[in-house]
Amino acid sequence: MRKLFFSLLLLPLLAISQNSTEYAVFENAILTPNPGQITQFEKGLAAHNKKYHGDGPYGGRVYWVSNGPKTGSYVWVMGPFPWSSLDKRPAQKEGHDADWNANVAQYTTADSGTQSYWRFNAEMSRFPKDFTIKNMEVDTWDIKRGKYKEAMALVKKVHDVYASKSPDDTYGIYTNEFPSTKEGRDLAVISFFDKSAWLGEDHDISNKYDEMYGAGSWDRFLKDWMDVTNGGDTEIWMYVPELSGISGDVKVAERK
Repeated sequence: MRKLFFSLLLLPLLAISQNSTEYAVFENAILTPNPGQITQFEKGLAAHNKKYHGDGPYGGRVYWVSNGPKTGSYVWVMGPFPWSSLDKRPAQKEGHDADWNANVAQYTTADSGTQSYWRFNAEMSRFPKDFTIKNMEVDTWDIKRGKYKEAMALVKKVHDVYASKSPDDTYGIYTNEFPSTKEGRDLAVISFFDKSAWLGEDHDISNKYDEMYGAGSWDRFLKDWMDVTNGGDTEIWMYVPELSGISGDVKVAERK
């Protein structure tokens, strides 16, 4: 189990109003450019995002995947937005779809375009201050069928440890709106970091957990976590500002 475990989340950006009955969602699309057409792909993606995804709920950010099976692919992320906003998203009549097909999609491989939607869990996430996205460690977990409540209860316990012992840490928790037993990506936890040296630091979660819940609690947590999950996956995403429609600046909304 990685020592980073939950010093963590998928992009907590721009909060939706606390008065709204809707919740925040992010749309993610995996894009893999054809090896011989990366320059055309990047040029087209940058222009498309600047034109159609430069602000509001349709604002888009682009990340480059630096490890694992998807190394060299890009993740296009739109949001956060309420589901209702999709009814007015840029579409065919504004030239959005034609522009995407002509200047982005044609330079990607056949397996590109896998999309997913992730719900931001505000109660279990902590964004204590404004920050600028640079690099992210993205952990996704496969929760066993029928074990969702138990898994989220364990997440809550880790959240409480960080809230008490490391109140300045920034992390977020996201759940897949349309999970698949085949894909096994139910929960996403992302850590934001500036320098790669952060990956080699000891974040001391085991001792902090034992301090809060008693000696041996972390070992029990690990056993419980393995009982409710089928394993996970870790990727490093690097924010690519020149390809994105909006900046990496994250302004944290004050809670009422």
